[in-house]
Amino acid sequence: MSPLNRLYSLLLYLALPFALLRLLWRSWRSPAYRQRWGERLGFYGDQPLAAGLWIHAVSVGETQAAAPLIKYFLDEHPELGVMVTTTTPTGSERLRALFEDRVRHVYVPYDLPAILDRFLDRVRPRQVLVMETEIWPNLLRVCQRRGIPVILGNGRLSARSARGYGRLGGFASQTFSRLSLVAAQTSADAQRFIDLGVPAERVKVTGSIKFDLRQPASLEDSAEFMRRFWGTDRPVWVAASTHEGEEEPLLKVHRRILARLPRALLVLVPRHPDRFDRVAALAARLGLPAVRRSTGGPCGPEDAVFLGDTMGELPVLIAAADAAFIGGSLVPVGGHNLLEAAAAGVPVAIGPHAFNFAQITALLVQEGAAVQVPDADALADLMLDWLGDAATRARMGENGRRVVAHNRGALGRLIALVEALEPAPAHPRPGTARRAGSL
Repeated sequence: MSPLNRLYSLLLYLALPFALLRLLWRSWRSPAYRQRWGERLGFYGDQPLAAGLWIHAVSVGETQAAAPLIKYFLDEHPELGVMVTTTTPTGSERLRALFEDRVRHVYVPYDLPAILDRFLDRVRPRQVLVMETEIWPNLLRVCQRRGIPVILGNGRLSARSARGYGRLGGFASQTFSRLSLVAAQTSADAQRFIDLGVPAERVKVTGSIKFDLRQPASLEDSAEFMRRFWGTDRPVWVAASTHEGEEEPLLKVHRRILARLPRALLVLVPRHPDRFDRVAALAARLGLPAVRRSTGGPCGPEDAVFLGDTMGELPVLIAAADAAFIGGSLVPVGGHNLLEAAAAGVPVAIGPHAFNFAQITALLVQEGAAVQVPDADALADLMLDWLGDAATRARMGENGRRVVAHNRGALGRLIALVEALEPAPAHPRPGTARRAGSL
């Protein structure tokens, strides 16, 4: 282990009590954070964990994007076994909703050598596929030591993140050089990975698998039902995946809209479940009558806000709306995925902070499927225009569907790279029988 790795591990060991305290703090609002701590420390009881492919998807968005990939390996390589790790309880819940017991799941272990060794001894993966931008130095070092290839799938790296890694100098280049393969979303992402130390021959541009989303056959019927539930004769816009600091300006935008369109409805969907109660209280404080989805109660014409406080229904809520705003972008979170709205034929707006989806945002704006607004005032003007102009909404919606259809194919390219990469040899633990899968 290099001196820099030793220093990094020492700092992580010192930070571990604070990481556990943070889980405890988050559990006050989301009790699931209080559960299954042992998994994060590499203790799993008698759970059967062995799997040939380990896929790591941080939270809900990455899990949703990885779902077609997970399904492919479950269906086409049933002998292999798939382990999926997430960081957040919401990611875990989404995985269970999608696959029930077809995949093995634990929380991702902390990036410390002893914890990772316990995890890898139990799972014994032959390949590791990490989604998007999860770079963990000890994970890469331990896997390299064991001869387990690590693939970064659907890789993206913003200019800001690249500058941050670059400040770490040799430690960053040493870490990035351990990646066996990077399937980058764009040529700009690919170059940033190369600049940070990934050998150029290991970097491929595959596009974003998020374009390969397949809407369920039931989506249109579910959206029509939801629209009737809200009222077919009222304008509806959805603010999806919102963060702290966004809901108040969005609710004030809606008050401006109501002044012109008194029957308008805002469908407000906070990103994190532990904030549902606070957002409901905020709407009440601002004098906007709200109904919560979780109550199952009716949404009457007097209700100005419909709070989407359930999990897994966001695609339906977006598809049922006339227009969408994607959160995490009025505040410097970096935005979230615009493609669910585009694929559903819904015109989409995003705020100024869209660096997590810069290329997708630029493409949709360029093709007339989305608009990037500088602030909440501009968003209010835009939504008033859209909600009063069905022809513009239809044109932009068709543009979005066309862009998504044209850019599909990244999933197949990523699968081909994973299957072509030589996996680690199967090494059963002494005294145990193991079915060896091959990719």
